[in-house]
Amino acid sequence: MTIDLDDILAHHQFGPPVEEWRPLFIAIAGGSGSGKTTIARSVVDIVGRDAVVYLQQDAYYRDRSDLTFEQREAINYDHPDSFEVELLVEHIEALRAGNAIDRPVYDFASHTRTGETITLQPEPAVIVEGILVLADERLRPLFDVRVFIDTEPDVRLMRRLQRDIIERGRSTESVLDQYERTVRPMHYQFVEPSKRYADIIIPEGINTGAIGTVSSMIQHFLDRNR
Repeated sequence: MTIDLDDILAHHQFGPPVEEWRPLFIAIAGGSGSGKTTIARSVVDIVGRDAVVYLQQDAYYRDRSDLTFEQREAINYDHPDSFEVELLVEHIEALRAGNAIDRPVYDFASHTRTGETITLQPEPAVIVEGILVLADERLRPLFDVRVFIDTEPDVRLMRRLQRDIIERGRSTESVLDQYERTVRPMHYQFVEPSKRYADIIIPEGINTGAIGTVSSMIQHFLDRNR
């Protein structure tokens, strides 16, 4: 059976009503290495950076510069408590009200915030992407559309290895140790169960259909509200 996306968009209401102007908020969740970042960035490129604000939950890791590097390395960064959700909620609500935000910049090599920020202006659509954006009950009600990227564990591990070694300067041993110690158990305790809150589950990670679906939803919303 073929699903006609245009028919779904034409006959199903999603997002805020036309008379209540505010941004459309889309959550993209999934395990580490599932492809959610690639999908989110591809959607932004297709729809346009002048129409979409892109927030990564990874930017909201708590600043633990008060700890030694060895102590910071021992933190479970895949547990919900490692994120400053309060600040992320504050920023989402600010964008919802039409206000700019100063998003923190996180340094993954040192496990601290840099002290710098990036100013983001409110746009008609907002994508919030991260492993636990559907796991926190404070975040879930803020989204109009909730997407979960469902990818096989071996694929996610390979992608995480490539990303952390190339982009974050990690060693193979440290990535595998972290995966076994925290990533895998936290995935099954927090990330995987959050799939039940998704409106859309996208299988097999990165694919053109998934990118097209999310892009079309945003474009439909923009066209409807022009």
